[in-house]
Amino acid sequence: MRKLLKYNMKTLIGFEFIYKLVSVFVFTPIFLLLFNLITKLSGYTYLTFENVISFLSKPITILFLLILIILVTFYTLIDLSTVIIILDSSYQEKKIKIKDAFILACKKSLCVFKIKNILLPFLVIFLIPFLNIGLSTGFISTISIPEFILDFINSNTLLLVLYSILIIILTVILFRWLYVIHYFVLEDCNFKEARKRSVNLSKKNKIKDFISIIITQTFIFIAYILFILIGIIFISLIYKCIGKVNIFSTLSITLIWILIAISFIIITLMSTPINYAIVTLRYYKNKDKIKENIVHVKVNNKEIKKQKKKFKVFKYVIIALVIFSGTLLTYLVMNNKYDLKIEYVKTMEVTAHRGASKEYPENTMSAFKGAKELGADFIELDIQQTKDKKLIVMHDTNLKRTTGVDKNIWETDYDEIKLLDAGSFLSDKFKGEKVPLFEDVVKWAKENNMKLNIELKPTGNETDFEKYVSDIIKKYDFYDECVITSQVYEVLENIKKCDKNIKTVYVMSLAYGDINKLTAADNFSIEASSVTRTLVNRVHKEGKELYAWTVNTKDSISDMVDLNVDNIITDNITLAKEVIYSSKTSNLIEEYIKFVNGLLN
Repeated sequence: MRKLLKYNMKTLIGFEFIYKLVSVFVFTPIFLLLFNLITKLSGYTYLTFENVISFLSKPITILFLLILIILVTFYTLIDLSTVIIILDSSYQEKKIKIKDAFILACKKSLCVFKIKNILLPFLVIFLIPFLNIGLSTGFISTISIPEFILDFINSNTLLLVLYSILIIILTVILFRWLYVIHYFVLEDCNFKEARKRSVNLSKKNKIKDFISIIITQTFIFIAYILFILIGIIFISLIYKCIGKVNIFSTLSITLIWILIAISFIIITLMSTPINYAIVTLRYYKNKDKIKENIVHVKVNNKEIKKQKKKFKVFKYVIIALVIFSGTLLTYLVMNNKYDLKIEYVKTMEVTAHRGASKEYPENTMSAFKGAKELGADFIELDIQQTKDKKLIVMHDTNLKRTTGVDKNIWETDYDEIKLLDAGSFLSDKFKGEKVPLFEDVVKWAKENNMKLNIELKPTGNETDFEKYVSDIIKKYDFYDECVITSQVYEVLENIKKCDKNIKTVYVMSLAYGDINKLTAADNFSIEASSVTRTLVNRVHKEGKELYAWTVNTKDSISDMVDLNVDNIITDNITLAKEVIYSSKTSNLIEEYIKFVNGLLN
């Protein structure tokens, strides 16, 4: 593999650098622009979980989304095809130029527009990114399942088993189709023929193919870690030898960080070629094993010259797009229509999801008291209405999961619910914990200076639901200490009709477009995977706040800190507080130096 990569190393790095640069500054904005155009043509200015089904069901949406998917597949295939062509030339010990490999790749990738290759997008932009085993390009590697969906799957044993089975099935399919793109590029096969030949080639080699890719992924990961560790050790040794900060030590450390940065860039650029190098080698080895003829790409100089003339127009189009994009961005910045930085600076707050639900039974007084002790700024709780119109704190519409009684809340009186045990489902030590009344929670929060994020969860069986809630808030003058949230936009409209002084928050699994047009929402609460810098900017410019839910890992919390959201909703209050605090107070380099010094001592 080292020989395969080394022979045309400059070509590989050069191409990947140009490709990723063009992806970030030209084609990613273009594809986003096309998607915005699709939403507008379909009559939508924003997308939420409530309207996304109707958006996707429109014939014009389906048509244009299919076109967009094919365009994304075409652009992604150019990257994969170019890498495979360069690696194939290296295998033949032939030098190849970026331009020649790119022109051949474009010609091969145009075949995606043929009806015979209609299923190719499934492999290129769905199956490979979904399994995330390093075979996707930088352009589509960010495709992932939202965290809230994974949390929901993990909380349900049946769904987890089904999801695991799905992963196994898709993995088997992928390794049966592992060489489809190689057959597609090197032997001009259509998708059906390439699939058939790939299945035959991998028939007895799926386990070896899988192990080879895993080992390669491990190698890349270790390389990342080693580059960081070596750099930190050098910095630490400089500190120990010199003992103080001066021009020499500063210069030395700067040079080391530059070296680490360059190493990072090289490894990042080479991650796709490295992974495809091992697949290419397995492709040749397996073909040799079954005595199948190995076909190589032939670089025909006359053909290349003809193609160069055709692609001159393409080159000029790219240059024109770069100039246009840059000019437009500069114009927007100079006319204060687009900010490069988020100007809305505010201390991030932490909301305890259903109280301190990691340590205590969710939506109970013990969970709320625990959240206060752990230093949460807000407590998130869910409100349901009973048969006798009492407001209780409960997430599910059915009592079974947390109390063991299989009854719907809207069919049960509070006198029966107040006798139930809402704590034993988590642990016997919480036996006897009761389902609290909403009014009792508001009264406690008022006395303890605690803020509440109150989510209304209508079932369609309520009576004056929003009015009962607003009356309690008014009774305790709780306006400044709470926000009313809901995943149903109509609920927020009803709250505003009851009392316009109550702050409202629209909870969304999906948020795309100009959501500020949802005027009944004072703020927005958005599933973390849908939160982007553009969205945060757009919300902040309207003077509104953006909450992110449900954020439970160190990486996802750090991402939300970087995006400067206003509030994170989490099950892990302590972790969230630590990450937010460290982001504002610690120096990463100094922490690493202390760590390495400790090892050296």
